[in-house]
Amino acid sequence: MKTVLLSLFMVMVVGFSALAQTITPPQSTAPVAATAVRDGNWLIGADLATIGHNFKSETFTLDVAPRAGFFISDNAAIGAQVQLGLEIFDGGEFFSYGLTPFVRYYFPEGAAPTHRWFGEALVGFAGSNLEDVEGDKFFSTVYGVRAGYAHFVATNVSLEGTLNLVRSHANIDVGSGTSGNTGLSIGLGFQIYLPSRGNR
Repeated sequence: MKTVLLSLFMVMVVGFSALAQTITPPQSTAPVAATAVRDGNWLIGADLATIGHNFKSETFTLDVAPRAGFFISDNAAIGAQVQLGLEIFDGGEFFSYGLTPFVRYYFPEGAAPTHRWFGEALVGFAGSNLEDVEGDKFFSTVYGVRAGYAHFVATNVSLEGTLNLVRSHANIDVGSGTSGNTGLSIGLGFQIYLPSRGNR
């Protein structure tokens, strides 16, 4: 009986060892940063959206911020980001919107095969369907700067962290964490880099 149990145990150990060798861990990095930010490539992504429901106040919130850009040269991209927000609460709803064109530059200094630092400037407009109240505006200009870090997790996908300094007087959160003032905040997002035909 001991021989049978020992043999069964040895077969299980060998089987699990063989299985463990065939399983590869998930990819957490990819050495493609230089090819992703080349002239002619496209940039598509978004800040991480907010969706939620407050059970106490019966408020539903949904915010999305998609973006698209085009690399006009190696490391430099221009594009635009759209901000859309919806808040539904007892007695009404609140809709916010914005469009912020941006210029982004990926710094070759300090670059590595798996990550890049970048800076971004943005200017645009934002507004909402709220009536004007003191300190807020129905429609306003938006401008600001962002500093960020892009970590490539696949051949054409990066996860990003940004430090944002954005100013607006509109009733909308444009990535600053506040509305109606200058705001400093931290953001998370992702980007997909689509190569042009000449870069494939």
